[in-house]
Amino acid sequence: MSNTTMSARLAKASHIAAQAAELALGFFNRRDSIEVSSKRTQDFVSEADVAVEQFIRAQLAEHFPQDAVIGEEMGGVLTDAACWVIDPIDGTSNFLRGSPLWGVSLGLVENKKPVIGVVALPVLNELFAAESGKGIFHNGKPFRRDDRFGDVQIVSLGDSSDDKLDEASAFYRGLRAAEWSVHCYRCTTIGMVFAAKGIIDGHLQRRTTLWDIAGGAVLCQEAGLQTVVRFTGTAGNENYRHMAVATGTPSLMAATEPLWPDFEPR
Repeated sequence: MSNTTMSARLAKASHIAAQAAELALGFFNRRDSIEVSSKRTQDFVSEADVAVEQFIRAQLAEHFPQDAVIGEEMGGVLTDAACWVIDPIDGTSNFLRGSPLWGVSLGLVENKKPVIGVVALPVLNELFAAESGKGIFHNGKPFRRDDRFGDVQIVSLGDSSDDKLDEASAFYRGLRAAEWSVHCYRCTTIGMVFAAKGIIDGHLQRRTTLWDIAGGAVLCQEAGLQTVVRFTGTAGNENYRHMAVATGTPSLMAATEPLWPDFEPR
């Protein structure tokens, strides 16, 4: 059963994410004047990403000085101890094009498992927060996933420039052949939040990173979705850059299994 009040740690993380969302929204509203660079093909970073991550890091250092931190823009080292994971703006391409489908994600990982997740969707004025075993909060109030209309089968499929095109195409074709409508939001956070809300049945992504999923994974888990997160890279501090995630309803996960039986991207 969901709690009716947040723990102190989740409440503080939610407050930090809300403040970061306001900062990010300010950049969004003046994005025609911000500096943008490209990390690689279709992978962009703006001064907004850097500024938002710096803000969150400063807040974490003040309120959780004993915890480690990893961020998409400034890096870090993943340990078995408590580690906050920041994606300052997930969906930068959407952000730059003026789409509302982007978010600020903050997760807490302990023993390499996400245990707290907070995701703010600034343009949509929504903030979701969850803690393992304690349910979900939407804009500060307890929330339950909408599970109506389950016969309308919709899945979010994450993409990556690291995907092999033939394998990605075969995966897509398999889902369509199984009569699933496939959405691609170009933002892992959006896919996972929409799954947790009940807008879609789940999110599948064969190649992703820890910062993309640390916040959303806990939301999906607490929404009652089957959720599997795996490291797929080699051992070492950089393995958080090589991950995979599948989260969804039982019917979606059953349809996915023959297409991705060992859950190991190749």
